[in-house]
Parts: sequence; C-alpha cells; structure tokens
Amino acid sequence: MDHEKPEVVSPRVYEYLSEATRSPVSPDLDYPRTPSVDEPGNVDEQKDPKGDSVWRVLKERHINMIAFSGTIGNGLFLGCGTSLAVAGAGGSVLSYILMGTVICSIISSLCEMTALMPVNAPVMEFPRRFLDRGVGFAVGWMYWFAYAVLAADELVAVSNTIKFRYDDGRTFLNWSTGNNVDNAVWISLFLVIVIVINMFPVRVFGELEYVFGCIKITFIVMLIMLMLILGIMRPRADAYYTQTLGSRYWDSPYSFFNPTYHVKDEDGNLQRDIQGTIGTFLAMWTTIVHAIFAYVGMDIIASTAAESKSLADAESMKMGARKINLRIITLYALAMLTVSFVVPRDHPFINGKAQSVGAKSPFIIAVVEAGLPAAAHFFNAIFVFSSFTCAINSMYVASRVLHTLALQDQTGPEFITRRLRACRSGVPIRAVLVTAGMTLIGYMGRTGTPGERLSELASNCTVTFLIVYATVCGTYLSFFKTLEDVKLYGNTSEAQAAMYDRDHPRYPYKSHGQWLKAAYGMVACTILLIFNGVAAFLEDPFDIRRFIASYIGIPVFFLLILGYKIKRHGFHFSQWGPERSNDLRNTIQASSEKRKGKLEFPDHGFTKDNRRTFVGWVWVWLK
Repeated sequence: MDHEKPEVVSPRVYEYLSEATRSPVSPDLDYPRTPSVDEPGNVDEQKDPKGDSVWRVLKERHINMIAFSGTIGNGLFLGCGTSLAVAGAGGSVLSYILMGTVICSIISSLCEMTALMPVNAPVMEFPRRFLDRGVGFAVGWMYWFAYAVLAADELVAVSNTIKFRYDDGRTFLNWSTGNNVDNAVWISLFLVIVIVINMFPVRVFGELEYVFGCIKITFIVMLIMLMLILGIMRPRADAYYTQTLGSRYWDSPYSFFNPTYHVKDEDGNLQRDIQGTIGTFLAMWTTIVHAIFAYVGMDIIASTAAESKSLADAESMKMGARKINLRIITLYALAMLTVSFVVPRDHPFINGKAQSVGAKSPFIIAVVEAGLPAAAHFFNAIFVFSSFTCAINSMYVASRVLHTLALQDQTGPEFITRRLRACRSGVPIRAVLVTAGMTLIGYMGRTGTPGERLSELASNCTVTFLIVYATVCGTYLSFFKTLEDVKLYGNTSEAQAAMYDRDHPRYPYKSHGQWLKAAYGMVACTILLIFNGVAAFLEDPFDIRRFIASYIGIPVFFLLILGYKIKRHGFHFSQWGPERSNDLRNTIQASSEKRKGKLEFPDHGFTKDNRRTFVGWVWVWLK
C-alpha cells in the first residue's frame, strides 16, 4: 500500500510498474517498466512513429478550440428549447448561470492540478494519486465509457437533426433527403468520417479542430446578435407578429419563472400539472439537470495536456482554463437570454409538438417567425455540423483515456493491453478503434420516437459526468491538504517548497478561494446526482426505465471500485483501505513572475509600447 505521507523528494518508479516487477527502488536502477503516464514537463519532444507515447504537438490555440468545439453542441442549440419551456424565460437563464458557476468550480479545480502536474488523462490520474487507486480505476473506465456513449449520442443527434421538417401551418420546410433515408445510414456515414479524422496525425487533428472551433464561435456570436436584433427591431412584413417583441415574453401573462410543472410520460403525453411554489421548484430543478449536460466537454481542456507542445508552459493550462470558462458560460447565458426574448415558453414546438428534432430549436423558431425561413435551413445545417464535430471530440477524449488505462495495465490481459498502448505517429490507433466499436450502440437511436433513445443516453452520460465531477472536486480537496501537509513535514528543499506554495508568484495557476469552490462543486454535483431522477417518481405509474437511466451509474461506480479491490487484495478486507501516494512528482512552475493574461502597462500615458502591450493582451485572451 502507498504511504500516506506526501512523497516529494525521491519519486518512486514502481507507481507505474506491472504487478510482477513492482518494487520500491531508486529511479536510477534499470528496471523494465511500462511507459509512464506522467512524463516530466520539460523533456524534449520525442516522436517515435511506432512507440507507446502520444506526441506533444498541439499548440495553445489548438487546445483552446478542441475544448470549445467539444462543448458547443446540441445541448445548447436544441436543449435550450426544453429549458425555456420547462423553467420559463428567467428560470432557464438562471439555471444556465447557476450551473455555469458549478462547472467553473470543477474546471478550475482540475486545471490547477493539471497546470502544476501535466499528466495523461488527469481526470483519472489525480483521483488515483490523491484519493484511492480503486477510485482512479473506476473513474477512468466510467470516463471512457461516458465519452464513448457521448460520441454515439452525438451521432444519433446528427441522424435526427438531418431529418429536418418544420410545418406550423404557415411555413413549410423539409429536407426530403434526410427524411427519406434511414437513420442507420446517416449514423454509419458520419461514424466512418469521425473515425477517419481521429486517425489523422495529432497536428492535423488540432488544425481541423481549430477551424471547427472558429466556425462555432463565429456562429454562436452571430446567433446572439441576431436574436438581440430580432427582439428590438420593427417586424418584417412577412413576420408572424406586428409589434416589436421587446420583453413581451417576460411580462404578463408570462413571468420570470414558470409556475407550472408538467408531468409527462416517456411518450410526451401530459399526465398532470403541479402548480405553485412546488411546480416552480420542480421546473427549475429539471432545467438545472438539463443544463449540466450542455456544459459537458469543458473538461477536455485538461485531457489534452499530454499532447500539448507547451507542456512545460504552465501558463497555457491556466489561460486555457480561464478562457474556456469565460467563453462558454458567457456565450451560453447570452444565447439563452436573447432567445428567451423572441420565443415564448408556451410555443407548441418546444413543448413536444415539433415534427423534427431541429424544429424544437427556439433559434429556428425565432427566425421562421421573424420572416427569415431561409436562415432556418442554415441553422439546422450548423446544428448537424455541431453534433458531428462533438462526436469527433468525444471519440478523441475516450481514446486517450483508454490509452492511459492501458499504460497503467488496467485494460485486461497483456496481449490486449500491449495493443491498446501502441501508437502510430502519436495516435493510439487501436484505442480509437475500440472506442469506435463502443459507439455502435448509437444504432439504438434509429428506433422509437426521434430523440427518445438519445434522451436515455444523455441521462446516462449526465449521471456519469456528475460522478466524475464530484470525484474531481473531492480530489482537489485532498490535493490541497497535501500541499498544506508538505509545509509541515519540512522534508523539501527551498526550491521544491516553492513549487508547492500556492502563494508563490510562479505557482502555475491559482484561483482565489479554490478549496471553497471545490467544496461547492462537490456538494452541488452530489445533490444533483442524488435527485436527478426525481421525474421518475412523479409519473404514474412509476417510470422504471427513467429511474434506471438516472441512477445506473452509481452502483456501477462502486462495483468497479469493489472489483479493483478484490482483484488486487482478494477478500483480505484489512488491506482495502485507501491506496494513495499523494504524489507530487513532475511539478512545474511558470517561466516568469510576469503572468500571461494580466494587463500591465510599461509606461504612463498613451504611448506606443502601451498600445502594443494592450493589443498583445487582447490577442492572448482571443486566441
């Protein structure tokens, strides 16, 4: 069992040896071992075409856009319609902002640890170090499964979104090709493309993701501006309304919150209404659970650490974390706010009467009713593109997690593990193919009502990510305590002590009050996890399928930990205690006390150097 005392002076190699060769020896001894999952941040870039390591070739702009592109998906474009219908205009905006604070706390916790110790798959590696090896094992497999299912989920979204049909009795829009071709064809076609793109060398993959991310960020900014203009402009001659909308849908007979919660069965049929304060609370709670799914993907910013060309540049992770938090939460809140001014919460299409998944989008409803039906075709095409690119990102993250599990000898027999570790041109090809095999469950989405299977998959993913996020926050609290304990033991040199000092000016990434944020994120995720399936209890009869989808992840998580303990220790319960190393190896510092992203003018007044400094500061936050 690993020692509880933080190890900061003599790093132990056996952390990553196989069971047969594990021995607490000096790192100088020549022992055979599997590739390390946490290579030092200052080593030279190595490119072995047929090695077991990924290549560090991604630039800071690639990392930022991979995370951004992986987050911006149909959780916002299509899911916000459901949020608006359930919680009302103000309630839906408030839900996105509240969940934004939770996800911001989680990402800050994860990225502070990653900035200090850039390792492969930090979401699973840090729980392994600071909580328990069994927890790290369980989180790793659940994280892989969640992103593999999410890739399938996005492929189902592509097949459903491409079947676009909008008919409100006044405007008729139809994509005949999409509606006349079976969903399985679209899933198969886009699955092949997703696999091929994930086979590309990482440098090419990064450039593609940068282009995809730029397209998405341009589109969502344009979308926000268009919704704002539609809300304040005089209506066009062919618009559905004759007066400027303004704040009409926030005023009477509408309101800030929706006072009624509609209990519906799995087919969307209304069973009963719950009025008053309880109805308002249930509507808000349901929307908050929906909102967390829209934010899934922001954690990708840390998953790219091992392939970052700037691995030793701690500022890259710090800036990446802050930019993804700022961009996503601001854009999501503004998109939800502006669309709530132009689409009422009682619109039939966002309340289950739409003929297609695309027709549920309040953004499409807004442009159609404003007399711009051509824009609806363009919007739906972007929604298809958005789901497709999210599937690419999800498969990328899942394959890297599976590769890291193989590096830790946690993928079964050696002949399987050896193949999953293998990389070609820095890409874990077999890990990509195995992940692609898991995404075949997306073919479930071709049966039943459009979006029904998609909703069940989304529920499973939401539960898994809540477990992972709560674990990340708990890991940070243990990490924070470890940093404090290092000061008490006094077994470090002055230089090493500076690396673990959060108040040191070259500490990579410090967010003020971070341990409070981590506690807040952990409590919020735990509460959401426990009560996310409340809708199943409100239906009559009790909805068993929804209940299972909402809670299946919890017993799976504990069963994985239990399986790890049994395999490692058998039924010797005395050895089942926490196995953690509290390992602070391979820490790095910022290269300078002058920090990136902080505006400090060199001169007084409006000088050339000050102008150059300001432009550089703006570019740092934009790129």
